[in-house]
Amino acid sequence: MDLAAAKVIGAGLAAIGVGAAAAGVGNVFGSFLQGALRNPGAADGQQGRLFIGFAAAELLGLIAFAVAMIILYAV
Repeated sequence: MDLAAAKVIGAGLAAIGVGAAAAGVGNVFGSFLQGALRNPGAADGQQGRLFIGFAAAELLGLIAFAVAMIILYAV
């Protein structure tokens, strides 16, 4: 296998994290919505944690994208 093929395969494997981040964001918002519908009075207190969870999941997706681009173009 030559270097170009290995770079493309490595970048593709690193980009899997972007899809996993999308699933994580959906899980965060789905769990918040489920909890807010069960107990609407506590939803305002949990909104800060919602945004922290969203930011953490999105950060992991951006890091996975950056690693994929580094593998593809910088190596």
